[in-house]
Amino acid sequence: MTDLGDFNDFVGDDSDETDRDEREGRRPSGGDSSDDTEQADDEYASTSSVATANGGSGLQFEEYDAEPTGTERGLGAIAVSQGLRVSEDHERTILRAFVTAGNREHVRLGKYLIVPYPDDELLFCRIVGLEYAQEFQTDDATEIHARRAMRQPLDEFEERDFKFMAELEPIAVLFSDRGELKRRMVDRVPKPGATVGEATDATQIKTGLKIPEDGVFLGHLSVGGEKVRTAAQPPTIDYRLKDDYSDGDPLVFRHTLVAGGTGSGKTHGSKNILRQYLSPERTYEMDDGREVQTAVVQFDPQDEYAQMHDDNPDMDDETARRYEREGIAHGGHDDTLALVPKMAGSSYAGSNHRSEQLEFTIPFSMARDLPWLVAGSSLNDNQYPALLELLNRFFRDYGDSGTYREFLTFLDDPALKEELDESGRVHEATFDAVKRRVRGVPNGVFDQDARPITELDHELVRPGGLTVVPTYHLSSSRAKELFVLAVSALLIDDKLSNDPSSERIKETPLVLGMDEAHNFLTNADTVQARKVIEKFTEAAKQGRKERLGLFLITQDPQDIADSVFKQVNTKVVLNLGDEDAIKSVNIPPNLEDKVPYMEKGQMVVYSPDNSEPVELKGLSTCVTRHGD
Repeated sequence: MTDLGDFNDFVGDDSDETDRDEREGRRPSGGDSSDDTEQADDEYASTSSVATANGGSGLQFEEYDAEPTGTERGLGAIAVSQGLRVSEDHERTILRAFVTAGNREHVRLGKYLIVPYPDDELLFCRIVGLEYAQEFQTDDATEIHARRAMRQPLDEFEERDFKFMAELEPIAVLFSDRGELKRRMVDRVPKPGATVGEATDATQIKTGLKIPEDGVFLGHLSVGGEKVRTAAQPPTIDYRLKDDYSDGDPLVFRHTLVAGGTGSGKTHGSKNILRQYLSPERTYEMDDGREVQTAVVQFDPQDEYAQMHDDNPDMDDETARRYEREGIAHGGHDDTLALVPKMAGSSYAGSNHRSEQLEFTIPFSMARDLPWLVAGSSLNDNQYPALLELLNRFFRDYGDSGTYREFLTFLDDPALKEELDESGRVHEATFDAVKRRVRGVPNGVFDQDARPITELDHELVRPGGLTVVPTYHLSSSRAKELFVLAVSALLIDDKLSNDPSSERIKETPLVLGMDEAHNFLTNADTVQARKVIEKFTEAAKQGRKERLGLFLITQDPQDIADSVFKQVNTKVVLNLGDEDAIKSVNIPPNLEDKVPYMEKGQMVVYSPDNSEPVELKGLSTCVTRHGD
């Protein structure tokens, strides 16, 4: 037998010693530990297929192509490794898809997908979660793995080492009924391994999301700020608001709220929407069978909406042609009138638009039916009847031509005060309290040198016409409340009355818009503010049957009175930074989380009677003039 001698004579080289130390979990002795670790890392990360053993002899392994043959379709396939279930309880639904390596860079949260059933029905769903999971049982939380990853370019990440899973939310089952694509609630589970593909057919997407084919254009369907693209022309998917009587009342008469912070594009977007209602093709059937165009009356505290008279100078020919192809009304609206409140000491410039201007005043005679116009502050249960008594007596003596100044003189008569006190109709203390409140009305509101608003019903409401009531130039918030109350009361009372003063108002479909609605429809101490809310609450509750729709625009939706807010069916929400404001609009959580991150013009629409909740991108070019 051969004598091997001392084992110490057979010592490997330094590299063999280093490999052995690494395998046994010991730090190599001597030298710089960082350099030794990087050396070991390099050997660990080597892609050589030669295995070294017994004195360095090598064995070469041949590589084989492991890619499957055939052509892949879709993004991936339904997986069952963690379960596969659809349930009436959404929290118990388990629907996941494996996304193949080549498709992973294009997958985003919110993307709409199609999963076929064997019988040609389709499951329409969207991605609500994305996850990388380990393909193999390895430990990547090690020093060596981390150092290798830190030196490796990000684009060299090996996708095949990991599983990429998409969690899906089923929305609807699509099926054909006599050649027409329809939707129903999800009532069946897809087959394991079914191909998952991106939804690219406009009809499938609109049907899946219950978006009407026709109606008022609001924007283009988007996901994460990017428009959804299809193979059709145009490639975008238009979102429209139901505007006929086939499935109930048009949604314009069930009221709209546009909410967005400063710089979010809410005025830009609101002009685009209101312009659609002024299209000549937009008519509504009245009770007598007539088809009548909509009138729009817009309260404008920032003097921006009269610009809708003018064309947008920034719109080029190609953009205009694209809007025409998509059936989007555009261009300045010629029938635009700035109906300007006249107040002593205030003047309206109106230099930023070319709309016709017409001044109006509030005649004191309106106080006969609207006594709150002269109630300078809240009245108690004794003072309100006293005010009615004084107004009735004044108009009995002076007639409808009686002025506010004459009413103040009337109240200064000591004989009147004594007579009413002695008769027990109005106590003298109550008389004095009412007198103080009447004098608290802002000076110069009533009976100015302009046409009374009560004589301007045909100018105020015109089928197919836009009337803008600017309040920017008025000197106080109380004055603005008075003018808004007077005009809105005139409109709402006649629309809801069985015996209206104006047949023109009663018989014309009307959209009543209000920008900065939080300034007028918030709970406040003044009787005028409360009466504005009461009028708009009446309109919100009864307007549908009378063809009266509210269009409210605000940056503080949480301040809108609940009695009005609860009647709003369609909510268009742009970027909002305030958490209370976001919570108040009461949209689904998945859309709520997106609101603070949306760019200008991005919006979410929550209109349960129109479609599933969706994300939209508005028109980047305003259809009318906007801005300086």
